[in-house]
Amino acid sequence: MVRLRVVLGALPVTEAPSRLWRFCRSAGGYWRGKGSGLAWLVTISMVAVVLASLGITYGLNLWNRHFYDALGAKDAATALHQAVLFPLLVGLYLALCVFAMWARMTMQRTWRAWLNAHLLGRWLAHSRFYKLELIGGDHKNPEHRINDDLRIATEMPVDFVSGLVTALLSAATFIVVLWNVGGALRLEVGGHVLDIPGFLVVAAVLYALIVNGSMLGVAFRFIPLTEQKNQAEAEYRYALTRVRENAESIALLGGADAEAERLDRGFGTVVARWRDLMGQHMRAVIVQQGSAQLCGVVPILLCLPRYFDGSMSLGAIMQVASAFTIVQHALSWFMENYTRLADWTASARRVGALMLAIDELEAAESGRAACIAHREDGQTALHLRDVVVALENGTPIVRGANVSVRAGEHVLIAGESGCGKSSLVRAIAGCWPWGGGSITRASGQRVQVVPQRPYIPFGTLRDAITYPRPSTEIADEEVSRVLVLAGLGQFAGRLDHVAAWDRTLSEGEKQRLSIARLLLHRPDVIALDEATSALHVQGQAELMAVIARELPQATIISVGHRPELEAYHDRKLTILRRADGAVIAADQPIHRGLEAAE
Repeated sequence: MVRLRVVLGALPVTEAPSRLWRFCRSAGGYWRGKGSGLAWLVTISMVAVVLASLGITYGLNLWNRHFYDALGAKDAATALHQAVLFPLLVGLYLALCVFAMWARMTMQRTWRAWLNAHLLGRWLAHSRFYKLELIGGDHKNPEHRINDDLRIATEMPVDFVSGLVTALLSAATFIVVLWNVGGALRLEVGGHVLDIPGFLVVAAVLYALIVNGSMLGVAFRFIPLTEQKNQAEAEYRYALTRVRENAESIALLGGADAEAERLDRGFGTVVARWRDLMGQHMRAVIVQQGSAQLCGVVPILLCLPRYFDGSMSLGAIMQVASAFTIVQHALSWFMENYTRLADWTASARRVGALMLAIDELEAAESGRAACIAHREDGQTALHLRDVVVALENGTPIVRGANVSVRAGEHVLIAGESGCGKSSLVRAIAGCWPWGGGSITRASGQRVQVVPQRPYIPFGTLRDAITYPRPSTEIADEEVSRVLVLAGLGQFAGRLDHVAAWDRTLSEGEKQRLSIARLLLHRPDVIALDEATSALHVQGQAELMAVIARELPQATIISVGHRPELEAYHDRKLTILRRADGAVIAADQPIHRGLEAAE
């Protein structure tokens, strides 16, 4: 197979705001697409519960004044009345909190489900999950972006919007309380009397400006450091997954020490990113905790002159102290959520980068970028006209391919390793969009590629054979029959056994299973990409004979190096490497000798 050497950055580099905007544009479809009724119902419910909670919070604020005034006046009847009223207010507030939790988590769950289905559908469509691995760009570890980053990107905005709306309404409501109840502060300076109207409002705003400004000053690097940390975590997780997936090869090669060194380097990067974030968090804690300790004391100290001169009661002080704290929390919402905003921004940008990479693939598929055109027309099984197979940056791998293949013809593609044979097969199958020219198939023709390393899903052996069709659609007798034809009859009694068959079967047995799958699906055009390379020559001969006998009408395109393969084909295309892209240098007829081989 061709191993692509793609230079990172081949795709246009997109600035961070564009990545964030790309995510927001897709995420907004939750309120516009199918099923948006539930989205709007939950959204309206959240707004309603915010307004109701604000009313209860104001009621508790008034309760503070009435209760402490009753204590100051030693009015037992009023104090008892307020004591009975308090549990009712708290109970109603708790009920609203429970409803708010339901609305918030329902929106987070349904929004994530909608966006996950949207992104997953685009990622899986047209084999884009495969194509993304062939191009450079800022979209590595898509599984982490779809799972972890998408979860963060949809959970946090709901909290942010709910918290921000609550903060704005609370600030507006309780600033009025501070203005009316706090009144003006009269100061005598140098024999002059100075009245400061709404002094508590002024103090709350100044306090919030100082705290928020301090937070910005100490934590301005949260967003880039969080993004770097998330990327390091994703790469470390991917490295661990690679060790698990290739455990046998690593063990047989004695590569444990080499993998340990590589994993140590990856984890060292994770630790370094965490260390950088730790410094930011330490500075942020100083501001956050210092503000929390001072917030309850500052309004009381400011009101002491009015309390001592008798112009403000104890209840009024407790009311404005409570209102000051609420206003301060509202005005400091940004400070308190800055670190979470950094997490959300980093995750949303990573999801947006994946969306932009998929956009690039869609552009190639729709013809907005240089790509290979695929058509269905005519009687010829397969026709390549001026086909160029290229990297996504335009560098040609194979150029000027002009080939016609008749229905039922067997064609062998030969050439040195790395000359582009497998890339040409993937272009024929429609998995490789970049390049030019056109590939035409007869209408209704189904193509199936059998790769050198077939995919074996986890589950039963029956599921592995029938993949990607559901096993319930195919009779047991047919599954057993193709299993025997492929030389795996010894497994016929274990069809419903659940196991990691990709590790249980040898490489040769995996290739036999992929041939059994081929016999089951009976495609019209078959592309065998080194599909029998793990088998001995006799095993290869048996399988090729079975394919010819069971699928006599199928058109076969084979890629291989063994000279014995020529006996099973009608033509041989020889590809030679050139500086400006490989070319089909020879198209020779050969005599199919299946009978002799058998």
